[in-house]
Amino acid sequence: MVTGELKNKIDNLWETFWTGGLTNPLDVVEQMTYLMFIHDLDELDNNRAKGAAMLGVAYKSVFEGTVELGGKTVDAASLKWSKFKDFTEEEKFKFVGDVVFPFIKNLDASNKDSAFSTYMADAIFKIPTAKLFDAIVQKIDAIYDEASKIKDEDVRGDLYEYLLSKIATAGVNGQFRTPRHIIDMMVELVEPNPNDVVCDPAFGTAGFLVSVGRYLKTNRVDDVMYNQKNLKHFMEGMFHGFDMDRTMLRIGAMNMMKHGIQKPFIEYRDSLSAKNEDRDKYTLILANPPFKGSLDYESVAPDLLKICKTKKTELLFLTLFVKMLQKGGRCACIVPDGVLFGSSSAHKAIRKEIVEKHFLQAVISMPSGAFKPYAGVSTAVLVFTQTGGGGTENVWFYDMKADGFSLDDKRSPVEENDIPDIVARFHNLDAEKARERTEQSFLVPKQEIVDNGYDLSINKYKKAEYKPVEYPQTEEILKNIEELESEIAANFAELRGLIGSTADDRPGPNA
Repeated sequence: MVTGELKNKIDNLWETFWTGGLTNPLDVVEQMTYLMFIHDLDELDNNRAKGAAMLGVAYKSVFEGTVELGGKTVDAASLKWSKFKDFTEEEKFKFVGDVVFPFIKNLDASNKDSAFSTYMADAIFKIPTAKLFDAIVQKIDAIYDEASKIKDEDVRGDLYEYLLSKIATAGVNGQFRTPRHIIDMMVELVEPNPNDVVCDPAFGTAGFLVSVGRYLKTNRVDDVMYNQKNLKHFMEGMFHGFDMDRTMLRIGAMNMMKHGIQKPFIEYRDSLSAKNEDRDKYTLILANPPFKGSLDYESVAPDLLKICKTKKTELLFLTLFVKMLQKGGRCACIVPDGVLFGSSSAHKAIRKEIVEKHFLQAVISMPSGAFKPYAGVSTAVLVFTQTGGGGTENVWFYDMKADGFSLDDKRSPVEENDIPDIVARFHNLDAEKARERTEQSFLVPKQEIVDNGYDLSINKYKKAEYKPVEYPQTEEILKNIEELESEIAANFAELRGLIGSTADDRPGPNA
C-alpha cells in the first residue's frame, strides 16, 4: 500500500507532468511507465547478472557491447539509467529521445510476434522540453529512493498500481480500474495452477494476469520456477489478454514484462466480435468486463446471440466466458448487480445457462463503494466452472460489507475486512451447510434459485433477523418522566437562587 511520503512524491511527479503541458492522464501514465521501465531495466539487468554468477551460468547483459541507434554506434552501457541521468539537461533529453527510447522499443526485436515488440512499435516519446525531462528524472529517482526505505518486497508493484489508479476512465465503454485487493481475492478463489491457460478478454493494464503470475510465484514457486516445462509455459504460453485500446495494451505489456512474464500473448481484439474465434480454449478466465454501452447485433459473434440475444456488453461478455472456457475451466468475473436480478429474457437466459448447464459455485456481493472514486456501481463476483453438463447443486452467497478500505472517495485503510473470511469459507463450503440465512454467508439449493426465476441477488434469499425489544410498562415510563420533571424543576430553582444572589451582591448606582 502506497501511503505517506511515497504517495506525495508520486502525486508531485504527476503534477510536474501536468504543469509541463502533458494533461491527458493516459499520456502521463504511458510516459511514466516508459521511464520506470528504463529505470527498472538497469537494476533488473544487474540482478540477473548477479544471479547467473551465483549459479555459475553464462549471462549476456542487454547493456553489453555496442548498439547501432540513430545512425551511430553507441556504447550499450551508456544506455543505463544510472549513466545517462548525470548528463546535462540538453544532453540527457536528446540522448533519451534519440537513443535510449529507440533502444527499449527494439529490445525484443528478434521476436516480432512478442507483445512487447508489437505494442512498443508505435510508442512515442512525448516529453516536450529538456527542463521538464530533467525534473522528471530527478523526481523518479527520489521516488525509488523513498521506495527503497520501505521493507516490503512488493513495494514496486504497489507503486505501479498507485500510478495506474490515477487512470480514472469510467468513460463511454464503462472501463474503470479494478482494485488490486479485489483482483487478488478473485485469484485466491480460483487457485491458479502451473498448467493453466489464463485469459482476460478485457485486458486493461494486465492486473488480473499479473496477479496470477504473482500468486504462482508465491504459492507454487517450486512447481513453476524450478520445473523447466512449467517455466517455459509460464513465460510463453500461459497468459492471454485482449483489448481495444492500444495504449492500454502497451502499458499492460510493459506491466507484465516488469513482473517477469516475458512473452504473454496480448492482442488488439474486439473480444465480442465474430473475429474472436477462441472457443473451448482456456482453463481459467479472470475479468472485469465493460459494464456500460451496447453493441449492434451485426458486430457480435452469432454463437453468443444464440444463448443471450442482447446488446448489453455485460451479458455478452458473461456469455463469451462460457464459450471460451474448456470443460472444467474456471471463471471468476465481476458483474454489475443488474446481471443478478434483471428481468429481461436475456438476463434470465445467461443466468439459466450458467445454473443449468454449468456449475455455479459462488455469488459474492460487494459494497457499492468498492470501486470508488471511479464508480459507485454495486457489483458482484461470480465464480463458476464450465462443465457443459450441469453440476450446480447449492450456490454459495456472501454479503461482503467491508474490503479493508473506507467506502467513500478517499478509500482509506480500515480494520474491517471480509476478504480473508471470504477466501477461507469458499475453500471450505461443507462447513457452510450449517449457516443460517440471517448470517453473512450461506448456501442456497439450486431448485430454490430455479423457482425464483434464476434470480441471483443475495437479498432474494437472505433473511432479516428480528430481535425482540422489551419496553418498560406504561406506569414505569410515567414515573420516570415525573422524576425527570422534578429534577429539572429543582435545577431551575437552584439556578434562580444563584442569579438572585449575584444580583444582590452587585454595587448600586450611587456606590
